[in-house]
Amino acid sequence: MTVAKLDPSRPTINITTPYGVPRGPAPPGDDRPVIWFDLDNCVYSKKSGISEMMKEKIGSYFKRLGLPPDEAAQLHHHYYTEYGLAIRGLVRHHQVDPLDYDEQCDAALPLENVLHENKELKEMLDSVDRSKFRVWALTNAYKNHATRVLSLIGLQDCFEGVVSCDYGAGEFFCKPEKEYYAAALTAAGSPDPSKCYFVDDSALNMKGANAVGWAKLALFDELGDESRKLNGLDKEGKVSVIGDILELRKVWSEVFVQGSA
Repeated sequence: MTVAKLDPSRPTINITTPYGVPRGPAPPGDDRPVIWFDLDNCVYSKKSGISEMMKEKIGSYFKRLGLPPDEAAQLHHHYYTEYGLAIRGLVRHHQVDPLDYDEQCDAALPLENVLHENKELKEMLDSVDRSKFRVWALTNAYKNHATRVLSLIGLQDCFEGVVSCDYGAGEFFCKPEKEYYAAALTAAGSPDPSKCYFVDDSALNMKGANAVGWAKLALFDELGDESRKLNGLDKEGKVSVIGDILELRKVWSEVFVQGSA
């Protein structure tokens, strides 16, 4: 089985505006800490059913590769836990075209039927003190999916920029790999990692961010099935665990304009 090569010195990411327009890295020198938001299962609820729809699409894609259902399910789980993203394993071990995968999976999701404006989340993001903090999105999805999600939920004017995986590059890094976090910092103007805030629904991604020195971490564990995978980081005070995304007002109270809650 051939494994594709990936050059750690050239991490592949997309940097866009929340409207999907390509943009360059932020200029260095801005001392404001960056608040990083994951998108899928963070800006919308896991109860939306999108995860189940995505699993079905990915399962069908694995079957297209000629894999038996049991092996497809096993590989899907293995690639997700090993690489943080199923497509990473498919590219490395099966020479799959990531853009074809995106077209058949993410882009094929009927998001318009299940995603709607989230006014409470928008109000919370609007109340971040922008004189002291910056807000960026950090996702393992392709840029088209990120733009689509932000548009449907009505959050496009809440983010300064979006860092996403560059599926068009063929081989690429993603969370929780250290190269992806490093590339994200470069995209945002090289802020101090020890002052970075990051919310994600994956314990794997929390552990990756902690390993590279991101210090203000919040795991959005909506269904209560992720915190046990933190290997004690929550007990050590390195990761805050929340069951509602709006709880960020409490765990990160310093980032919001006083009296905005």
